Amino acid sequence: MLKPMSVVRQAIADDGAGDGMAERVAAGQAGDRVKVGRKVLPIVEGVVLVAALLAPLVLQDYLTVFATRVIILALFALSFDLVWGYAGIMSFGQALFFGSAGYGVALLARDLDITNILLVLPAGTLIGLTFALLLGGFLLLGRHPSSVIFVSLGTLTGSYAADRLARGWYYLGGQNGIPSIAPMTLGGYEFTEGPAFYYLVLGILVAVYLLCRFLVRSQFGLALAGLRENEQRIAFFGYKAQHLKAIIFTIGGGVAGLAGSLYAFHEGFVWPNMVGVVVSTQVVLYVLFGGSGTLIGAVIGAVIVEGVSFWLSDNYRDVWPIILGLLLLLVILFRPLGLISFVLGERERVGSFGAKAKEKRHAP
Repeated sequence: MLKPMSVVRQAIADDGAGDGMAERVAAGQAGDRVKVGRKVLPIVEGVVLVAALLAPLVLQDYLTVFATRVIILALFALSFDLVWGYAGIMSFGQALFFGSAGYGVALLARDLDITNILLVLPAGTLIGLTFALLLGGFLLLGRHPSSVIFVSLGTLTGSYAADRLARGWYYLGGQNGIPSIAPMTLGGYEFTEGPAFYYLVLGILVAVYLLCRFLVRSQFGLALAGLRENEQRIAFFGYKAQHLKAIIFTIGGGVAGLAGSLYAFHEGFVWPNMVGVVVSTQVVLYVLFGGSGTLIGAVIGAVIVEGVSFWLSDNYRDVWPIILGLLLLLVILFRPLGLISFVLGERERVGSFGAKAKEKRHAP
């Protein structure tokens, strides 16, 4: 299904003067000549990783618990950045996969007494992946290409319907959700709130981030970037655009499911909001604020939005939502590419694709 990389590069680069993607790809081809800001991304990633590794050593216990929650939400933000930032699929119902996985592992723990990490995390990932496959198949694999509005409203409707179902179904706890979920275990060890859970979640985030980074910097990622910029041209060159979208949508659902599983065990509680519109909107704000199409921007966005919300709610209890809303509005208005665009150039946002680019860089 995937074409030679040079064909895709040329297809996008030939797509008219002034087109954003054309400039990005041209920059990727002529990367040897671009020196400024070339190594900013690894530095940003390294700083974020070091800060995350040191955080439990300097934070108080309750802040370590909060930081664990934020890292799980950063993992959730990665799932949305994959489908929106790279493939241009506006999934307004991403919480459907996050929350359904949370409910799934909560039921496993409550009804079957299954809490082993080697079972519940794959199960949660599979639940998110399956829901995304079903919804993506319905929305994206029709006879005619789906419009952005159709996919947005379709995912939003799915999330809303799941919210109403969870609130009205007694088996799922109704409005109260499922409380007192047993801790996740590995052998005889129980993962409870604290540094052990924090580093477990951080390790999973780093592993998923590296896998996503590999994926989006591959030929598949280049095809996704082409889809985002000009779907018709990519389809003209023989790509199954809808199939590519369905694949990345399903992968994003799996990542969201993994995050939802961790969230359920960390909080010890699942409730209807986990699958509803509120959390779906929340993850959109993370990626908008940090910067879409960069992965690290989604992580930074989740950390900053949650951190600022925590600080504002503690110091300005009556007006903190208004202040946060204004802050988000200002960033979106004046930095539409997100905070990451302050330090990351356009070329690094897309990157160099494949081994050929590397060979060119090292050529005499």
